[in-house]
Amino acid sequence: MPNRKKHIILGAGGAIGNALTAELLSNDENVRLVSRTGHDIEGAESLSADLTDADATNKVIDESSIVYLMVGLPYDISVWREKWPPIMKNTVEPCKAKNARLLFFDNCYMYGKVDGKMTEETPVNPTSKKGEVRAQIADYLLTEIDRGSINAIIARSADFYGPYADETSIPYLFIFDKFAKGKKPQAIANAKALHSYTYTLDCAKALNVLANDESAYGQVWHLPTASPPLTSEEFISLTAEKLGRNPDYTVMKKWMVWLGGLFDKQAKEVYEMLYQNEYDYQFDSSKFEKHFNFTPTPYDKGIEDTIQFYRAETH
Repeated sequence: MPNRKKHIILGAGGAIGNALTAELLSNDENVRLVSRTGHDIEGAESLSADLTDADATNKVIDESSIVYLMVGLPYDISVWREKWPPIMKNTVEPCKAKNARLLFFDNCYMYGKVDGKMTEETPVNPTSKKGEVRAQIADYLLTEIDRGSINAIIARSADFYGPYADETSIPYLFIFDKFAKGKKPQAIANAKALHSYTYTLDCAKALNVLANDESAYGQVWHLPTASPPLTSEEFISLTAEKLGRNPDYTVMKKWMVWLGGLFDKQAKEVYEMLYQNEYDYQFDSSKFEKHFNFTPTPYDKGIEDTIQFYRAETH
């Protein structure tokens, strides 16, 4: 029998949130979606709430529920500094009071530039302003976990690609979408650097597995990600092969992003994170793979299935 606890997704509507919703509904779970806009998916309950409002957040979290914090804020450091700390606190407090379990979907910014593989034991050493904010909110949650006041998990992903990731995913924006529009795909900063990408459907499956495993709580987990990583050149070549297209590409140099930042705030926000593309970015998920006997989707299959997903979406 499926677990009929309510699964509450805070910050519904993003790539991983939508993938997780599909996964939970396919398992006949009881799902509530919470977003500012009231994002709606058939089969799930939909509520609107501003998570920077403590009372509003408290109202959407039920007793003994499973809560996924998956908020995607605008890519603006001033917004992150203002909104992330209260969002985390407003989520943690009702989870503590209502004995709800919490899974925080996190990224790798707090590690900063790492030589070698990123693991759950990698020291927190942010080299960006956004990384500092992520380190701050993760530390807050880990402190609450260590105090025994909340049953929670931090689940970290590398940059992601796959079904549902058509708004913020670099592979979609710079590779899949470019090919779809008949343009040359682009690599960012360095086409020869290794870069791990987590497949969206693996994220969703893994989050569901973690949520329902009592032994997983109180820990940081890296979500299953294929290894070894590909270079941007290899990712583009593999995608071109699946599409029967020419693998020629261009490189968006670091100085181009810097120059764009003089005129465009978004480009300016991206610039400080370019170390992730300029140097090798290797994400290790062996802890999860061994504990749950889980094999991440190989890039070859993930890219092929992503192409099929978007083809189906456009027909």
